[in-house]
Amino acid sequence: QVQLVESGGGLVQAGGSLRLSCEASGQPWSMGWFRQAPGKEREFVSVINWAGTTPHYADSVKDRFAISREKNTIYLQMDTLRPEDTAVYICAASVSIPYTTPLPASYQYWGQGEQVTVSS
Repeated sequence: QVQLVESGGGLVQAGGSLRLSCEASGQPWSMGWFRQAPGKEREFVSVINWAGTTPHYADSVKDRFAISREKNTIYLQMDTLRPEDTAVYICAASVSIPYTTPLPASYQYWGQGEQVTVSS
């Protein structure tokens, strides 16, 4: 079993920054972030492999967000935030794949989610 504890969400003005953290118990392999806005499906944001050497980003956040990993904790540095980034950000972990994938079905464990609200 892997438990995920997220922190760092909040309210920020457009153009601002936030940093999300997700600490995992156990030894997950790939870890990443998805997000879900009201009335929309869950979408991939970013993922990093078990070694923390290979990040992968959705086109919508590339060059604005940066994912990093220290052992069993991942961080998502979010800069130049936009109102359309408003969503619940959910940490995910896989114990079956060491590489990065944007497919939700590849992740067995999910956090409770952190609300990120970007005002215009």
